[in-house]
Amino acid sequence: MAARTHLDRLANPEIWSTTLAGILFDLDGTLVDSTAVVERQWATFLSWYGLPPEALPEQLHGKRAEDHIRGMLPAHQVADAAARLAALEADDIAGLTAVAGAHQLVDAVDGVVPWGIVTSGTLAVATARLAAVGLPTPSVLVTAEDVRAGKPDPEPYLIGMERLGAGGAVVVFEDAPAGIRSGRDAGCPVVAVTTSHPAEDLGDADVVVPDLTAISLKAPARDDAAVLTAAS
Repeated sequence: MAARTHLDRLANPEIWSTTLAGILFDLDGTLVDSTAVVERQWATFLSWYGLPPEALPEQLHGKRAEDHIRGMLPAHQVADAAARLAALEADDIAGLTAVAGAHQLVDAVDGVVPWGIVTSGTLAVATARLAAVGLPTPSVLVTAEDVRAGKPDPEPYLIGMERLGAGGAVVVFEDAPAGIRSGRDAGCPVVAVTTSHPAEDLGDADVVVPDLTAISLKAPARDDAAVLTAAS
């Protein structure tokens, strides 16, 4: 069977839907388009420590900075280097934008089902980036400081689910393989967006969409559950 073209998908989108009680979003690459900014900041980091470009891991996005740095510098330098990079990330916000559809989806979700953010970044970085693109900071915000093991370990999303207290299925939105694995191992259905990785790298997600404009949420009626729909 011939592969579907982009125009085919626009004319005949594949629909995926699920009932849900809550949503947990990743931040970078999922709500905030920070890919170019993150790569710029890591280039600065490499220059600080005289490291070559190939020192960066192939899967840069989706994991805590300190977890990457452990493989790049001696152990005694990791804490200070991670703090130095986090300070740069919180201060350098030029070029950040919201992922297409992020504002509309957050507005649609707010008040319909509980939602939160689970990010590999620090609290200062997360709040700075949300403010930079005009997105609200939710009451449930799990950051690098809150976990012992970062993504792809399920701990970040397990903590997010506990804090959310949704009492039912929680859908995870992600953009990176590490985050998809974290969400799935936490027992969540996962929607992936192709903002930082091509679709072929995101195959472990339940559905892959180009951005958040492909997502709609139907509020519950009477005793029905809310329904989330994705057009891939």
